[in-house]
Amino acid sequence: MTYSGVVTVGGPADVHELTDLMISKVAVGPMENNAYLLRCRATDVQLLIDAASEPRTLLNLIGDGGIASVVTTHQHADHWQALAEVVKATGARTYAGRHDAAGIPVDTDVLVDDGDTIRVGRVELTARHLVGHTPGSIALIYDDPHGHPHVFTGDCLFPGGVGNTHNDPDAFTTLLDGVEAKLFDQLPDETWVYPGHGSDTTIGAERPQLPEWRKRGW
Repeated sequence: MTYSGVVTVGGPADVHELTDLMISKVAVGPMENNAYLLRCRATDVQLLIDAASEPRTLLNLIGDGGIASVVTTHQHADHWQALAEVVKATGARTYAGRHDAAGIPVDTDVLVDDGDTIRVGRVELTARHLVGHTPGSIALIYDDPHGHPHVFTGDCLFPGGVGNTHNDPDAFTTLLDGVEAKLFDQLPDETWVYPGHGSDTTIGAERPQLPEWRKRGW
């Protein structure tokens, strides 16, 4: 089965099958948010990234096995509309960036800082704190020991640019500096990028555009 990363609201999930991890991507809600269900293949433990909307869709994706945890990439409301219902139904432990947790109206069990490890069964994800789109956005990196890395970027990196910094030049510079230092400078071109909206990309596809992004200021 070939993974494309192209999903539509109301359509099926697209599944990326890795050696140790299954990644299921689904689009939900009026802003076409991406939610990602990660399952450790050795233990069947599951983690959800961004309970954005449509709790029934997400719970159907999760299935009877439930989830151990939900990570919210940042505090913007379109990324947590289904969080309360998903947590109530599953008892999942909640994670969010330390500086965004206060803006999420569901209690955060674990405050995440830069470099923290979040586990999905035997699989480890490394959190990277990125400032600019929000004060406490986090990206999650899975350094696949059997292949190239994979990074879940929330709204901090998309095909064609970084996330919206709301016409704030300082916030834009801070976000681009962080994305360059913590993602582009640390990850190889083959790294697969899973954004909070829209289609996937790779670090290599976006790297040549960095000077253009900095010059245009958005």
